[in-house]
Amino acid sequence: MSGDALARIATALERLAPGPASAPDWSASAYLWDTAPDRLIPVERVNRVPLDLLVGIDRTRDTLLANTRRFAEGFPANNALLWGARGMGKSSLVKAVHGELQETGLKLIELQREEIESVGRLLTLLRAAPHRFVLYCDDLSFGHDDAAYKSLKAVLDGGIEGRPNNVVFYATSNRRHLMPRDMIENERSTAIAPGEAVEEKVSLSDRFGLWLGFHPCGQAAYLEMIRGYCEAYGVEIDDATLRAEAVEWQATRGARSGRVAWQFFTDLAGRRGVTLA
Repeated sequence: MSGDALARIATALERLAPGPASAPDWSASAYLWDTAPDRLIPVERVNRVPLDLLVGIDRTRDTLLANTRRFAEGFPANNALLWGARGMGKSSLVKAVHGELQETGLKLIELQREEIESVGRLLTLLRAAPHRFVLYCDDLSFGHDDAAYKSLKAVLDGGIEGRPNNVVFYATSNRRHLMPRDMIENERSTAIAPGEAVEEKVSLSDRFGLWLGFHPCGQAAYLEMIRGYCEAYGVEIDDATLRAEAVEWQATRGARSGRVAWQFFTDLAGRRGVTLA
């Protein structure tokens, strides 16, 4: 067999069973986990808004901030599931809380939903690191025949080694139990033991010590969000005009949320010639 053929076989085997990732340069405050090959990619500038601009989620904000602060200071803390309405600041809150505490040396690592099965290798890398990490997965959910949730149990509380003391896991999802309601009902109606059929997947959400719910906002909160953005970025507009334009914008979108508020404000800032640095 030629040397080229052997090299190709070796490369293919490495892709199937990648070697251990090398320790990264820990100078950044945030990283992306990539598995082609296993590595942590530094993020120089995290896309986030300041914590005080997240309006209408005060209790949730304070709860997650307190939990994360305890963790950053070396005390016990819970994994957190942020679930509920779309566009109401779930992922923004995680990133904003990290931004508030990054001077403590806390690191944020984003894990894509598609990379959940590699989480064991990531934990091995983080376990020996001299820092504390918030491992974060956005829009987490599982389908009917999806077994990736089993890998996630090692992060939460499973496995002989357990979760490393220097890692806490935060996830966002539109689903409280991380699986569609029709899937839960279908499992219950067709299984020999209906309770057991659903128990394994539903119990995954039970492993989060904090369940933080996000609900659709009212018009007053929606307008307050936009006014907060205007004051923070120096966009001048009177209340009557802001109200009329913002209400029209939400009507065209057929929805009212923090995301819609930011999208309207982005359009308003652009029309007013204000840059969003």
